[in-house]
Amino acid sequence: MNLIIRHMILPAIVPAIFFVVAAMPVDVLGCRTRGLVVVMIALVGALAGLGAAIMGVMGRRRGDPDTGWWVVSSLIMAIPAVAVIIIV
Repeated sequence: MNLIIRHMILPAIVPAIFFVVAAMPVDVLGCRTRGLVVVMIALVGALAGLGAAIMGVMGRRRGDPDTGWWVVSSLIMAIPAVAVIIIV
């Protein structure tokens, strides 16, 4: 259960915040501010996903059996960056 919380639920917060901010009406934050916040969240998610992927590679080299969880975390955290690419 701890692995599911740590590698699936906590990383899922980044895409959830991304889509909440992206779906907000323009009147709430303004167009430029909302866009900058969305890009910053996507950047943080991409960097965190890269860090999780590196942790998975390092764990694979050590022979850690839980490296698949790091891959799941990196894929979940990369969702906002992919969404920004698709939107633009």
